[in-house]
Amino acid sequence: MKPVAIFRHSHTEGPGYFATYLQTHSLDWTLVKIDAGDAVPVSAGEFSGLVFMGGPMSVNDDLPWIPAALRLIRAAVEEGVPVLGHCLGAQLMSKALGGAVGSNRHKEIGWGRVDVADGELARAWFGDRRSFLAFHWHGETYTLPPGAACIASSPYCGNQAFVLERHLGMQYHVEMTPEMIRTWCDSGKEELARCACPTVQSAREIQAHLQARVAVLNAVAAQLYDRWIEGLKDN
Repeated sequence: MKPVAIFRHSHTEGPGYFATYLQTHSLDWTLVKIDAGDAVPVSAGEFSGLVFMGGPMSVNDDLPWIPAALRLIRAAVEEGVPVLGHCLGAQLMSKALGGAVGSNRHKEIGWGRVDVADGELARAWFGDRRSFLAFHWHGETYTLPPGAACIASSPYCGNQAFVLERHLGMQYHVEMTPEMIRTWCDSGKEELARCACPTVQSAREIQAHLQARVAVLNAVAAQLYDRWIEGLKDN
């Protein structure tokens, strides 16, 4: 099988648990380091799937790699190569496929409840899970692209996950490891200090019960990733 391409947009926002998951399932993957100047591949057909991680930038920023990433996502969907987006990655998917990205009414940083939609499609991805504690770090949100269905929401962000055929976009982060969270709290300490609102937690709150919370989060991730890899292109 061709490798899964993972796109990293910031050196602190790598694949995290997703890389562990792929290794556990003996799936080959390659890291495209956008933050280090790697070019966006021209063809989606080189890969069995495309995975876009998070990043501090906006998809509306004038960055040279964004148009190429949007073209690649559209090509992947046309060719049936599954796409998976985490936070910024989901926003890239939305914009590429006809949605829009803009400011969310509330900035979400830290741990917060995500509710699973009622319906067969949501159950296909989440099983019997009705809600879970997700990790958030975003100030923007997306609209659903044409043909997509919302399968998860939170009290402060209506679109937390969407599905379009075999493609999954998630506003929240399920790929986190304890080390990543500690790093983000350190690199984002000024942002945390500036945001005094109920939807933004302190570094101390974020890191409380960290191992247990991440273990549960990764279990949710594994369930979603299990469904996603069913669609990987094997030729």
